[in-house]
Amino acid sequence: MKEKSKSEEVWKNWEEGNKLSKEISDLEREIEDFDMLYLYLENGDEELIEKELKEFELKTYLSGKHDDKGAILSIHAGQGGTEAMDWTSMLLRMYLRYAEKRNWKVYKINEVPGEEAGIKTVTLEIEGKYAYGFLKKEAGVHRLVRQSPFNADNLRQTSFALVEVLPIIETTKR
Repeated sequence: MKEKSKSEEVWKNWEEGNKLSKEISDLEREIEDFDMLYLYLENGDEELIEKELKEFELKTYLSGKHDDKGAILSIHAGQGGTEAMDWTSMLLRMYLRYAEKRNWKVYKINEVPGEEAGIKTVTLEIEGKYAYGFLKKEAGVHRLVRQSPFNADNLRQTSFALVEVLPIIETTKR
């Protein structure tokens, strides 16, 4: 009986082959970036050298285990009632605009609106290169202090929202 080679097994499973092809493409792009940096160094083009070095610095910063993956981002209103739910909707808008600027795809998985205004909780799936790497430091409690438009006395109000960020990890079928 003839043994199947490793490459034959990989390419029969199109999902695994697609993933492997993407990894190869990313590695080829990194090699091209190094080649361009070498060319800029030879030509003494300081502006382009600085630009490429900033790109490499960013890639070094985003070199964690899951940094190159997409992200699941959840925002939950905390203490502060209607004001906190309004703060949650402001944070949502901020993250949606950030994702749009980076050309990431965003899918709203879950949203629970507030009674009067804003959002109680929302969960997004964000697909894009390094989405988790860029968003992971956003995890935690975010606080807003402002004069509340929802308070008749126009008092200062402190509101809280919890932001959770998880990487999208692909599971392998066995």
